[in-house]
Amino acid sequence: MILENTTYKSNLTLPLSFLRVGFVLIAAFLFPPFARTQQLPVLTQYMFSQMTFNPGYAGSTGGICVNGLIREQWMGFKDNEGNKIAPESIFLTVDAPVKFLHGALGGSILSERIGFFNNIGVKIGYAFRMDLGAGEFSAGIQANLMNYRIDFSKFEGHVIDPNDPVFEESGEKTDLTIDADLGVYYEVPDKYYIGLSSGQLFQSKAKNSYYQQRRTYYLTGGYNWMLPNHPSFEIKPSAIFVYDGAAFTFNIAALVAYNKKFWGGLEYRFQDAIAVLVGANIKSFHVGISYDINTSALSRYNSGSIEVMLGYCFKIEVEKYRKRYKNTRFL
Repeated sequence: MILENTTYKSNLTLPLSFLRVGFVLIAAFLFPPFARTQQLPVLTQYMFSQMTFNPGYAGSTGGICVNGLIREQWMGFKDNEGNKIAPESIFLTVDAPVKFLHGALGGSILSERIGFFNNIGVKIGYAFRMDLGAGEFSAGIQANLMNYRIDFSKFEGHVIDPNDPVFEESGEKTDLTIDADLGVYYEVPDKYYIGLSSGQLFQSKAKNSYYQQRRTYYLTGGYNWMLPNHPSFEIKPSAIFVYDGAAFTFNIAALVAYNKKFWGGLEYRFQDAIAVLVGANIKSFHVGISYDINTSALSRYNSGSIEVMLGYCFKIEVEKYRKRYKNTRFL
């Protein structure tokens, strides 16, 4: 696959050498030599959006929770025709404990746009939950259905070799893959949590295109530390590590929460960005916003990334199991 020089701009004209690398990288993410796909998205507000990558998280809040998040990455990054080529992602997740299943049900919807590619995914899963020590352990599995759509007409004028088999198609094309995710999660309420999951286990191949999913591993954890002399304040460090067999990245964050209602903090993404996060709990609603300041070479050509999160949790009062008595008077 060979692409010619082109020009991207965001109030600035990018050098042709940079453009060649940037455009080829975007294409290589989606049509690499062995038909691998791009790495799954890692959110800045990952600590509030764990349903997006770990099915074992379902039911952890003890209530029915709906969470939505919109991410605009590399704002202002466009090509010379004014087309937006920067990634845009929308997530919607829902999960709830189900007593008679001894666990929880969960699911998510993803809509992702990267350049001339539009992907829509649906995940539905189940997590088994049990008490373990001072906390609760869960193990989850979910089915992963992903639809890919690409507009080949947008590549006209960018391809040097007209015989390149990748670009022999014309117009819009769609494809579909079916895969699965696994995850485990353990949490001691108000103390700490740790989760391990794997997405796209079977690395499914699309039938009508060059798409193949890449298995991705996630390790995440967090800790709540209440200030001894100021119990209204909590410091919440957390981290997520992501590896897909080729690329490795991680995010490290530290939030300060006040009275369990307001929070704010900083985050670092490896070789990519520094982010500022703020948010609040308003009754059963929670809202958060983050802004990434790019630290890589791309910082010259975009105005950062932003995420907006809105969620609602309705607590469920679960009836405790009746205690058993050995005294015959209670038989």
